[in-house]
Amino acid sequence: MSTLATAPVLLAAGDATTEHRPLVIGLFAAFVIATLAITIWAGRQTRSTADFYAGGGQFTGFQNGLAISGDYMSAASFLGISGAIALFGYDGFLYSIGFLVAWLVALLLVAEPLRNSGRFTMGDVLAYRMRQRPVRTAAGTSTIVVSIFYLLAQMAGAGVLVSLLLGIKSDGGKIAIVALVGVLMIVYVTIGGMKGTTWVQMVKAVLLIVGTLLITFLILLKFDFNLSSLLGAAADNSGAGAAFLEPGLKYGVSATSKLDFLSLGIALVLGTAGLPHILIRFYTVPTAKAARKSVNWAIGIIGAFYLMTIVLGFGAAALLSSKTIRESNPSGNTAAPLTALEVGGGAGSTGGAILLAVISAVAFATILAVVAGLTLASSSSFAHDIYANVIKRGKATEKEEMRAARLATVLIGIVSIGLGALARDLNVAGLVALAFAVAASANLPTILYSLFWKRFTTRGALWSIYGGLVSSVVLVLFSPVVSGGKNSMFKGVDFHWFPLENPGLVSIPLGFLLGWLGSLLSKEEPDAGKYAELEVKSLTGVGTAAAVEH
Repeated sequence: MSTLATAPVLLAAGDATTEHRPLVIGLFAAFVIATLAITIWAGRQTRSTADFYAGGGQFTGFQNGLAISGDYMSAASFLGISGAIALFGYDGFLYSIGFLVAWLVALLLVAEPLRNSGRFTMGDVLAYRMRQRPVRTAAGTSTIVVSIFYLLAQMAGAGVLVSLLLGIKSDGGKIAIVALVGVLMIVYVTIGGMKGTTWVQMVKAVLLIVGTLLITFLILLKFDFNLSSLLGAAADNSGAGAAFLEPGLKYGVSATSKLDFLSLGIALVLGTAGLPHILIRFYTVPTAKAARKSVNWAIGIIGAFYLMTIVLGFGAAALLSSKTIRESNPSGNTAAPLTALEVGGGAGSTGGAILLAVISAVAFATILAVVAGLTLASSSSFAHDIYANVIKRGKATEKEEMRAARLATVLIGIVSIGLGALARDLNVAGLVALAFAVAASANLPTILYSLFWKRFTTRGALWSIYGGLVSSVVLVLFSPVVSGGKNSMFKGVDFHWFPLENPGLVSIPLGFLLGWLGSLLSKEEPDAGKYAELEVKSLTGVGTAAAVEH
């Protein structure tokens, strides 16, 4: 959050909770204590790497679907999308569509084959047909980078949210909040592993759905449950008139912005199927049928949630001016909690303060659950793929592997805290879209080629992963997101040369192209027998437990 945090609306939000500060702090403390208790309980049942990485594969389809929903409905969904809709109307709503449609790709192409073919990480699937050490190194590196990009959004959301609630204005205070989230994240993962993280995600999913449903009901109540009246009021109050409800307010301004929209759409639709923290969730269920059922439940829960984000976003636009929203946070991240304050009775009211505190606590729960899942995915990949199979050449004991995972958790947490502090002014939905672009560029091409193309080779896998990873990260570094933009990470400097905010339009096709080209130019002869075995495993699940023991 910028120095604009001193604006009247933020002061109003802070003042609204001053009288009820003990309640606010109590709600946060209650959630943290409850989730820590769950984590400690689950940690006592975590005795092996299978427990730490995949929860022993003991969760049902419904439980895993709920946990996937909790993992996926992040700060980007609750804070970022509602803020984008509140500021840009129809163009902001495109985030909701992209995030939801992406699940069809995951369901149809990835969920079942991945569950059948691997054991703990994405690297298990990729290394089955290829030379293990280089491919696992590449898969582990990609997993860590994608997870850190995603963690940036959650850290930024945490800083914005708690600063708003507690009236914290100093940059140092906001950075301290980011650090607190990072410490809690490290504790959850190191103690509870996948079991603890999964239970926290399930609890969080229920809280988020109930909280969002409550605000949605109160918004619709103000407009007599008439969506037409809500949309009309949003358009009138936005200052953009009818254009607020039509495409083009953000992505139709110029040819560049239209390309940016296309890039964003491709990244959102293809990114989910390559997100490491989503992919590892398919290993926590006992069968492929349960993995399929998980995704079906997740689509239903997530779909209902994204329908409500439409009401949240347009409700914020109707009840708050765009100036009010931007003064609180330049990227609109505080639109949802400010709307909760408004529908609860407004600044200074007991109802407004209580609802703001409850919704903010739910959003904080959202952030904690998602960062735990992300950190677990990246630390698991480091320990299982890089440490156990590359550094120790498959000779690491379970105790050594789990120690490596916990050490990786601490290091990744420290890096995420530092980068999250820099990203606190950026829209969290936009930050997550960057993670989607990196995942779709580096991971998805390699996963699909490994599962479905007989001619795919080790060189193709390495070119695809590193090519997609490097191109997407470099384009982000030299984009308006980092410098030269209105709300860039680094203000006052401009070293960007790539015009688009999302690199997906360039880096995703490049990832697929490099995987194809690297395989064609490779002298390595693909192992037809291994491909046949992988094909049988991916389609039937036969021999899954032994899939990576070769």
